[in-house]
Order: sequence, then C-alpha cells, then structure tokens
Amino acid sequence: MKLYKIKKSLIDKRGLYANCDIKEGTKIIEYKGKIISVRQSEIDPKFDNDKAIYLFNINKRYDLDGNFKYNIARLINHSCDPNCEVYGVGLKVWVYAIRNINKNEELSYDYGFSYDKDFKKYPCKCGSKNCAGYILREGSRWRIKKKTKSK
Repeated sequence: MKLYKIKKSLIDKRGLYANCDIKEGTKIIEYKGKIISVRQSEIDPKFDNDKAIYLFNINKRYDLDGNFKYNIARLINHSCDPNCEVYGVGLKVWVYAIRNINKNEELSYDYGFSYDKDFKKYPCKCGSKNCAGYILREGSRWRIKKKTKSK
C-alpha cells in the first residue's frame, strides 16, 4: 500500500496526503527527476523564478529537475510547520517523516527558500500558527517576524 494519496490541497491546488498513519523516520517517497548540471539550471529559462520550479540542489555540481508528471513528490507543498524533510542520498532525493503523521494529514516540508530581494513573490498559504507569510527557510523567518514587529 502506498503511504500517500493525491487530494485537493488547502495550501495550493493539489497535495499529497497520508494514506495511513506514518511513523516518524519513515521514508515516504522518492523525489524523482532528471540529474542536470548546476550550470544548466542557472542558464536554462525553464528554471526562471517566474514559474513553478521543482528543482533540488544535490551537491556543488548537480541539481535534480523534478518537473515531470511521474514525479508525484512534486505535489508536496511547503509549510512553515512541516511534517516531512527531504534528504539526499547519493544522487537520489527522499522525503522522510520528521514526526508522526496522522492518516489524511497533508504532507509538507520546508522548501528552504532564501531571504533575498524577491522573497515577497512567494507568499505562504500554509496557515500554520508559525507561518511567516512567505515561503522562506526556517533560519531566515526571523527576518520577516522582525520586520513585521517593527512596523
């Protein structure tokens, strides 16, 4: 039995949901795609930030382009309070549960976006009580909270 199912998401269009209770530490799904060079991801207009990008940095030389229909893991949405984390093992990328996940709970992970001049282009719709309002990596969210408090 698959650990996940595709359903309409409250975060963004579609998402992956737990098909059963999933224990912390469980390997849930492989993030599949095509291995490309970092240089290719930097120059190819396919990876322009003005459209959806399903790209993982694997190491200094390679990225994983996950923008393929067969990559079901691309449907996992960002959350500021995620229940999953992504780990690279060699040239493969896997999604693991970082806490116990209840049946029918939406799977999510922190997309890890950087705090830069374009951060406001990526509003977060996760709805968690920890939501920063933008899709930013956990270590950069304090900058948003600090800005919000100073207004």
